[in-house]
Amino acid sequence: MIYKLCKTHTYLTDEDIKRLEDIARDLPLIADLLQADIFIDCMTKDSNVAIVVAEAKPSNSPSMYQYSVVGQFALRKNEPAALRTLEIGMPTRDLRAITQENKSVKQNVVPIKNDSGDVIGVLIAEIDITKSLNEKKNMELLSETTQKLTETLLTFTDNQNPIHYHITDGIVIFNSQGISTYVNPVAEQLYRKLGYIDDLIGISFNNLVLDGKRFDELKTQGFMSSSEANIGELTLRVKYAVMKQRNIDVVGIMMVIRDISEVKAKEKELILKSVAMREIHHRVKNNLQTIASLLRLQARRIDDKTAKIAFDESISRILSIAVTHEVLAQKGVDDVDIKTILSRIKNSVIDYSIQNNKGVRIEISGDNLNIDSDRASSIALVVNELIQNSLQYAFVGRKEGLIEVNIQKGSMYSNISIIDNGVGFDMKSARPGSLGFNIVKSIVKDRLQGQINIQSNSKGTKVMFDFKNKK
Repeated sequence: MIYKLCKTHTYLTDEDIKRLEDIARDLPLIADLLQADIFIDCMTKDSNVAIVVAEAKPSNSPSMYQYSVVGQFALRKNEPAALRTLEIGMPTRDLRAITQENKSVKQNVVPIKNDSGDVIGVLIAEIDITKSLNEKKNMELLSETTQKLTETLLTFTDNQNPIHYHITDGIVIFNSQGISTYVNPVAEQLYRKLGYIDDLIGISFNNLVLDGKRFDELKTQGFMSSSEANIGELTLRVKYAVMKQRNIDVVGIMMVIRDISEVKAKEKELILKSVAMREIHHRVKNNLQTIASLLRLQARRIDDKTAKIAFDESISRILSIAVTHEVLAQKGVDDVDIKTILSRIKNSVIDYSIQNNKGVRIEISGDNLNIDSDRASSIALVVNELIQNSLQYAFVGRKEGLIEVNIQKGSMYSNISIIDNGVGFDMKSARPGSLGFNIVKSIVKDRLQGQINIQSNSKGTKVMFDFKNKK
């Protein structure tokens, strides 16, 4: 069947077709190992269409297919993963596709190459994306190694097959007695780094295991096991897959080894950067609070009421910036939830500015939104300024009131509203040239690339400004 389909619909040579036929004999084992529907597709004479030339359904789990699809065509619009890998020769992981029976699946695709390195077909593993959560988690665990497992099975009986030279993980296969029967070049290099001199074929599992696992326990504990091992300067992630035939007899164990030393080194570097960033934000916060304290001490020496108000406004602005750095110092990252920042500003206002308006409540509501530190500082300044303005002017002659700060997350722009139920003001007689208002307008326009809108009547005032979301 493979030969006839390939001769009719593809440009493959007899030698290429023979290789596909050899691989097809292992498809039932692969299907059981991965508990997935397995296919071999080849590119037809139409570059937008592939054809299914072989298939295998798992015997140990339900198949997604009611009927055979051998001989049917796979269109690019339905199976982009298969066509992509056929064209560029790169594996594709967990890409959604539509089957010939119009069902949604996720495909893991690896190329099949001839001795010249040309892609002659692809090996496809399909899983049902509508499976239960536990099954989905299990497949997510397998997805990272699916292509490695399938490629390894292709070379299981043929160590001269060049495909295994393209595998980036070390792979060792043990038979049911725990004796190594296959080692790919990456695994050989890893073990040489660890000081192994002998030929690795024919060595006991106990002499090759890197993480203290026991062979008998692996055979009985389940399908997949994973751990990390630190050996010398290397950090290795080791995974084991128990290979069963017809879901009954254990025919061996596959050990997949990935050198994650570089990844771990980068993680440590990121941790050090996070610590440094946290320390920087902490020092900036302390310096700002020190400046605010000095200004507060200076303000106590001043009798002029107007000057005291100016000092208090400056102190409030400085503390609003300090709040942002305080939160960033705790998190050690450059992104922060703006709702957290505004909640801290609310507490700061209550502590330092609300003594003359003890009956005024401030409430924060709306969406959570992560933004970078620079915009967080700008938004903190604007919101602080607008809250202070409400406290100063909105509740004159009143003993109580409410200031609401609402965050609305949008797709391109988000916005924040500051709404009070105060006395309102006449828009025509407002002081557009005041320092606070100029600060707000400048920050919203120049630093947040947004606009500000003010509405006011006898029932209160609403100020809303927007800002561009992070790209």
